Order: sequence, then structure tokens, then C-alpha cells
Amino acid sequence: MDSEPATAPKASRSPRSPAQKSDNRGKRPHQNGHGNKGKPSKFRKKQQKPPAEGSHEEVLLADIQALIASQKLSDDTPSGEEEAETVTAAEETLPEQGTEIEVDVVQISSTGDGLAQQKGSKHIYVVPFSVPGDTVRVKVYRHLPKEGYTAADFLSVVTPSPLRDDSRIQCQYFAKCSGCQFQMLDYAEQLRLKRDIVVKAYRNFSQLPPELVPSVLDTIGSPLQYGYRTKLTPHFDGPPGSMRRGPKKPLAFRPPIGFTPKTTRRVLDIEDCPIATDAVRAGLRSERARMETEYASYTKGATILLRESTLRVPNPAPADFSPPSDAIAVPTPTHTDYKTCITDNNATSTEYVDDLVFTNPAGAFFQNNNSILSPFSAYIREHILPAAGKPIRTLIDAYSGSGLFTITQSTLFPGGSVGIDIADKSIAFARRNAALNGLDEQQCKFIAADAPELFKSVAGLDADETVVVLDPPRKGCDASFLGQLLAFAPRRVVYVSCNVHTQARDVGVLVRGAEGGTRYEIESLRGFDFFPQTGHVEGVAVLNRVDGGVEV
Repeated sequence: MDSEPATAPKASRSPRSPAQKSDNRGKRPHQNGHGNKGKPSKFRKKQQKPPAEGSHEEVLLADIQALIASQKLSDDTPSGEEEAETVTAAEETLPEQGTEIEVDVVQISSTGDGLAQQKGSKHIYVVPFSVPGDTVRVKVYRHLPKEGYTAADFLSVVTPSPLRDDSRIQCQYFAKCSGCQFQMLDYAEQLRLKRDIVVKAYRNFSQLPPELVPSVLDTIGSPLQYGYRTKLTPHFDGPPGSMRRGPKKPLAFRPPIGFTPKTTRRVLDIEDCPIATDAVRAGLRSERARMETEYASYTKGATILLRESTLRVPNPAPADFSPPSDAIAVPTPTHTDYKTCITDNNATSTEYVDDLVFTNPAGAFFQNNNSILSPFSAYIREHILPAAGKPIRTLIDAYSGSGLFTITQSTLFPGGSVGIDIADKSIAFARRNAALNGLDEQQCKFIAADAPELFKSVAGLDADETVVVLDPPRKGCDASFLGQLLAFAPRRVVYVSCNVHTQARDVGVLVRGAEGGTRYEIESLRGFDFFPQTGHVEGVAVLNRVDGGVEV
């Protein structure tokens, strides 16, 4: 969870990860190795190189290749009645770029985009803002022959799918802003799709045979489906020519402030974002009003931070208490939370998970859906310890950040919980948060460690009595870290990730294990919906160490 999907990432016109700095078109995702049947000792010898990033493009291509393969299989299967003859993708002439056509959506990719085809054609078009069963009008944008698909811009719905109900859409910018994909869908259907995303992640990226991957459990929904997001980062562009050398000219008028849409690189002016909390929405209005008078002081574009912060006051409030003038009050029987919006990256924000308080630099990472953190933390608490066997006494929270897991799970571990991170600033805030929650160093300890030697700082711990929680950035764990983890060989691992594709890749490494050494078995897989209305899902994988084929 150390990085999060942007609310509306700056979009390239071709389907590509917003975070990618290089163009990876032409690279195909690595195969998942499902053809390697047999025992772990056999498939360990023929490990394939895992995908580098679990990027938007890799994920999309894996789904496209799976769809093509399934259709070929269907064609090869005899049926009692002949289907109408269909032109193969390799034989057909594709429409010119810029052409408007109608396509039928047959599937949703794990990127949240629809995969569609014209009648009588097997060529695949990638269409945003569409769902299976839709017939939609699109504009052909780019053919990618090596990848085997065409990127198209969504124009309109010709015939809606039974799954689609546009009355559910609560944002006037939907299908223009690139932040949300699923607002037309019932929430139960969104959760079903997100379970499928986890299933496909392990099928496409774990390189494990199916028998080693348990059935994925149902996705846990967010208590709030709108008004949940505690951080937004809208941006605006500088004046035309601002990137050129020479004297910089200031903005001549208030620029559009918002996010980059699917269909252009120009910022879409956004007055309101209904997935944001009330405090963040108020902050957006305030910043837009400020820019009406201050635009001339900017000679280049900028990103605006909007981060919710909470001041909790017990009921009844002290007689001399005066709430902030711009605060939004959220009363409860025991206290009132006063929500404000911070715009200074270096200011300190405050959030609560149940009765535990967490402070962070406002511009730093902390989970952006506070409403799900209580059930999420409870789920981790219920599954962090094994059901039977030797008691586990110690928690190691790798990639600990400001201490979310180290602190929320600390009371379970008589040997203490240890948070490890390479960022000194994160460790400083984690120690501060432990103290704010009344936890001493015996209960909750934090260590700043170099990445290549992360586990040296806990070398004295008994691995048989230790569980490790992993919560890496979207890129997942690197080979060095996974090697260190396998060498330390903790009894149990709980892997949390905002990118289930890189999680699947890394879990595959742990299940295959070290040659002749430690390996793991997957106990359970489950998704959590941290970002309703979008195609993103948070994954939780629980693993147990296996020795000699017998669970420890």
C-alpha cells in the first residue's frame, strides 16, 4: 500500500501504465507457466523471468492473449450447428485511424477497459468506459499490430448491456475524466469483477500451476462507495510555450484545474469529484477560488495537494474549544471529528483507524480510503496468526511506512512488533505514532534499514515464531528482498499489495522457493475494494512456510 492509483492519472492515448516513464509497446507479458504440471521441485528448475512491472500494458496484453486463445479453442471445438463464417484477425483489413465504428463488448480487462469486436471480426478493440454486453460507438485511435489490438476512444452507447445503468453515474465528468471506470455498474458487480482481476493476476503472472493457487475469496467491499477518498492531486498546465528557454511568461488567466482525460493531454477542468470526501471537495473549491486571483504568479504548471486531516474532540468539547472555521464536523456518540483539507505537502496530517491515531507528512503516502481501514485491519488481525501449531510471538512489518500494521496488530505479539523501512522520515513518524498510541519500544519498535540488508536488523529473532507482513510499492518486491525473506524463512507471510499482478509474481517466487530450501504454500487470497468505481483492487495473500512437503 506504499503507493496508490491516481484518481485520474495523466493518460497516454494508448493503453499504458500512467506511471511508466518509457514506452513499452512491443513487449509482451511473460507466460504464466501453467503448462508446467507436476511437483514444485520440477518447475523450480525451469523458472521464467517474471514480468518487470505488472504494468497497465502487460496486464492488458495478458487479457487480450487469453481472449484470443479462448476464441481459438472455441473455433476448434465441433458443434452441432455451423456458425456464420468469421474473418480471422490476420486476414481482415482494419478501419483507418479516425474512423467511427460500432463494436460489441465481450469482456472487461483487468485494466478496467472493455475488450470489443466488430460483428464478423475477431480483431480486438480496447474501449474504455464500456461493459460486457454493450454495443458502443467508438473512434479508432491507434492500431498496435504487434500487440494484436486497436486502441479506440469511447463515443457513445448504441445498445446498453443489461449490466449498465447510467442513472448510477454520479459524476458529470464520467467517460471524460480517466479516474473512474465502473460508475455505471451495480456495486455487487464491481466486487465480482475485482475478484476476477485477482483470479487473472495469479493465472497470468504467478507462473504457478493452477493446483497451487487456491480459489480466490469474494472481494470485501468499501463501507463508502462515494465520498471516500481522502487525497486528491489535481494539476494545471503552464502557459503555452512555458517549456521553452528564455524569460517565463505568467499565466494570463485561471487555467483548467483537474485531471488529464482519456482523449487528450490537455487538463480537463473539474469543479467537483464525488469520490472525494466532503473536506477534500471543499478544498478543491477553495483552491479553484484561490487560483482565480493568483494565477498570474505562476509561470509553469503545478500539482495541487488536497489531503484530509482530522481533529478529534471528545464529547462534550472543552468550554474553550473553537473548531477550525473551515472544518466539516462529523459527530459520533463519544466524540466529534473535525475534517479539514491540507494543501501544504510538508504539513502534518492526522487520521484515525478506530481509536488509533496516525500522523504523516501530508504529501506522503497513507491509505486514501479511511472508511475501509477498520474492517481491513480487523481482517489482517484475524488472519495474521496461524490457526494451529507453535505460537507466533513476533511481527515484522516490512515496508512499514508510518506504522499502520506494526501499530494496529501490536497487541497480538508478546515478543513485540518490529517495523522496518528504508526511509528515515517514515521511521521517525512511525515512532511518533507509536508514542501517540501509548506503545513503548518493547511493544512496537521501528528500524531504518538499508534495502540490501533489511533482515540483518532482526537476525536474532526466531523465524519459527515470526510472521512477516509485506506491503511494498506498486512495483512489488525486488529479487534481493525476496531472497532475504526466503533466507530468513519466517513461519508465516501476509502480503498486502495495491498491485495484485506484481503480488502474484512475487508470491509465485515464494511458492517456488529457494532451490533445495525454503518455500511457501498459499493459504488464502482475497481482494479489498479500496477504490470503488475504479478498476483497482487491493490484494491480501496469506502464506505458510512448508518444510519437506509438510506445513510447519
